[in-house]
Amino acid sequence: MVTLDTIQTVGVLGAGRMGSGIAQVAATHGYDVVMRDIEQTYVDAGLDTIERNLNRLVTNDRLGRADANAASERITGTTEFDDIARADVVVEAVVEEMAVKKEVFRDLDDVTDDDIVLATNTSTLSITSIAAATARPDLVVGIHFMNPVSLMNGVEIVAGEKTSEETVAFAHDFAEDLGKTTWESDDKPGFVVNRVLMPWINEGIRLYDEGTATKTDIDRGMKLGTNVPMGPLELADHIGLDVVLDASQTLTDELGDRYKPAYLLKRKVEAGDLGKKTGTGFYEYDR
Repeated sequence: MVTLDTIQTVGVLGAGRMGSGIAQVAATHGYDVVMRDIEQTYVDAGLDTIERNLNRLVTNDRLGRADANAASERITGTTEFDDIARADVVVEAVVEEMAVKKEVFRDLDDVTDDDIVLATNTSTLSITSIAAATARPDLVVGIHFMNPVSLMNGVEIVAGEKTSEETVAFAHDFAEDLGKTTWESDDKPGFVVNRVLMPWINEGIRLYDEGTATKTDIDRGMKLGTNVPMGPLELADHIGLDVVLDASQTLTDELGDRYKPAYLLKRKVEAGDLGKKTGTGFYEYDR
């Protein structure tokens, strides 16, 4: 198995919010990065997001200009899947759909060296099922970064049924080398974070829908009452209401109606009001 000392290039599949964030963090910690997505417009958008984030870190004196420029130069964007072949470890961050992830991992199994770790950034889906699409389930592991990747310090490590102890240890070491603090979860639906977070968000949405309190008071109450940085509705907008709905539905399918998504959440998603990324969710935002 490839070790942390031998990694030079990190492969990232997906150039969206999570993929670009993972690419950025890997590059700022000295790794070369190949970031792949299915269309050039997605790749370009991901690279633009990384540049904006790096510039913001420089403006806020959290990163030097020379280091930001060096990190940017380490990242290669591509639409060619075969370009991932030169990676020494791969982190997948594509759409949260099992069929898509299995297809991606089958392709990864074909194009990458058979001794490298293949990680998934899934927040709810089974690592065991994803790993079954490969001939190396012992080298498949969940490395679940939090959003936004560059600012959130925590990473959830998830072992599938056949993930080896060596792979789990590697995942912890790799995430910690990126400046993160890790915790570990068994391969159960939602793992630790979303298992607790999704019901919390949905109950906040129900409170608002039922008229128990205004959205502002719900968020203010949870922030002041529990010392969290965002209330449930604000956080839902930040994550993306479509992402919250998908995660909640996955947990409902696996664990029952206690995770059932709130009606107002479904209505918002159907209307296309997905939160910050569309400019409108429970609050209004500059796009």
